[in-house]
Amino acid sequence: MIDKTATSVKPTSIVAIGVGNRMRKYLTYVEQHPERARLVAVVEPDEIRRKAVAEKFEVPEDHCFNTYDDFFASDIDVEAAFICTPENDHYRPCMQALDRGCHVLLEKPAAQTPEHLDAISKKAREVGKEVCICHVLRYHPCFIKVKELIASGKYGRIISITHTEDVGLDRMCHSYVRGTMNSEKGNNPMLLAKCCHDIDFLLWLSEAKCVSVSSYGSLLWFRSENAPEGSASRCVHCDIEEKCPYSAVDLYWWRREWISNFDIPEGKTLDDVLRKELKEGNFGRCVYHCDNDVVDNQVVTMRMDDGSLITLHMDIFTQRDGRTTDIKMTGGEIFSDGKHIRATHFASRECSTFEYSSLNSNPFHGGADLRLVEQFLNAVRGEGKVKASTTIDEAIRVHQICLEADESRRSGEMRKLN
Repeated sequence: MIDKTATSVKPTSIVAIGVGNRMRKYLTYVEQHPERARLVAVVEPDEIRRKAVAEKFEVPEDHCFNTYDDFFASDIDVEAAFICTPENDHYRPCMQALDRGCHVLLEKPAAQTPEHLDAISKKAREVGKEVCICHVLRYHPCFIKVKELIASGKYGRIISITHTEDVGLDRMCHSYVRGTMNSEKGNNPMLLAKCCHDIDFLLWLSEAKCVSVSSYGSLLWFRSENAPEGSASRCVHCDIEEKCPYSAVDLYWWRREWISNFDIPEGKTLDDVLRKELKEGNFGRCVYHCDNDVVDNQVVTMRMDDGSLITLHMDIFTQRDGRTTDIKMTGGEIFSDGKHIRATHFASRECSTFEYSSLNSNPFHGGADLRLVEQFLNAVRGEGKVKASTTIDEAIRVHQICLEADESRRSGEMRKLN
């Protein structure tokens, strides 16, 4: 539950930069706790989204901007910037926010190069401001419990962790085959784009330092040469669409899933938008005939300085959408699927179970998104435990591992880390 006892003398003033799906989730906390935070400015190039958020939070028109450059050129005073711009454009607004003396809540990944990560860290220290990266797994009660069980010492030391990120077919086809994150060109490798918060979670569990990393993966299936006979460039024109597990018509029109980012212009309906998208837009394309180049399978192995091994599997070809973590220890083993935890003690044969499945029906990653925002505001205001989400300095190691792992995938060679 959100801590309702934490209060501020006055609400923290916030600018929201990039008001897509992730930002709207974080702003739910602001909506629910106006005594703690107040949205005073909105930056978003999409007029429909910009107006919708401005109206909801009663942000005046002269505090709404198409670009963050325009906002930072204004004299509007804010204490914190929430940044959820496209993932290839996090560095510049973060640095501008720090230059303006703002604390920053920054969507992952924080940046695309080690140099930019170091620059953010250095600037944050210079100006004495918080930069917190949105690694939400640390804030889900199930994952917190796994951490507590390991830290208790009851089950000994970690020998290995095997972690699986089930991206799932629908998410993959929507975001990484048809969608805006389908190409590394101008974006990020799949590992950095999707799994950097899994790496953060694993380092958080282990507390050991990664000294080397190796990875294998490829774009194996979603390629034009794998298109079945009778397929077309668009699902609405395809003779075998009804039998295809990747059908855009089935996903968007019949199941009405993954449609939250389809903006509805004034005077139009959702059906109007979906028809147009399926006939003309990127999301109506056949998965075998897109401009995608990100991997659709990958495995990463990390060797830690205490001798333990951590393995991350990124699985696409599954209807599951979640994570499993299997931790082998000297005195026991712990398994979690994000809904349940089973902890077995070897000597006593005691098996303890913990249930969290009811949380997963709640929005906002079981409330983790809201807890993340609360902890960030606690840190900004000096309240509570003053421990925000992953700091920029913690995130540097996470991003370094992701980038080196992808270099290993390309070269086929193990990469050592300093």
